[in-house]
Amino acid sequence: MNGTSQQGYISSRLNLTEHLAAARSILANERTFLAYQRTALTELAVAATFIRFFDHPALTVVGWALVPASLVTIALGMVRYKRMRKLIHLLERHAQEHPAQIHPPETHPPETRPTKQPPPQDPTPEA
Repeated sequence: MNGTSQQGYISSRLNLTEHLAAARSILANERTFLAYQRTALTELAVAATFIRFFDHPALTVVGWALVPASLVTIALGMVRYKRMRKLIHLLERHAQEHPAQIHPPETHPPETRPTKQPPPQDPTPEA
């Protein structure tokens, strides 16, 4: 999850727009992964606090229930991160193999760019 791992996904054959879009997608995926890990760590901290410092049985049960919940959160974060990383990689590879299919309208050559049509004239009755 550092700059060198991004270089494996972002090819120099992509144009600047595609290059930046891939970088944004990778960074967003990493932020989401870190949010899952932060949530799991918070769940573990709350669980330890409930188990260790509160003598109420209901809070102890909630504390013990939060331990597996934090493990599930870690697992979900890792699964989502890996799936999205794979999807980003596949989309980037598709962009490399089919560059003509993935261009915003402003990058089309002038002959293929859609032209603006004037708005239709309102027929006005002649006096």
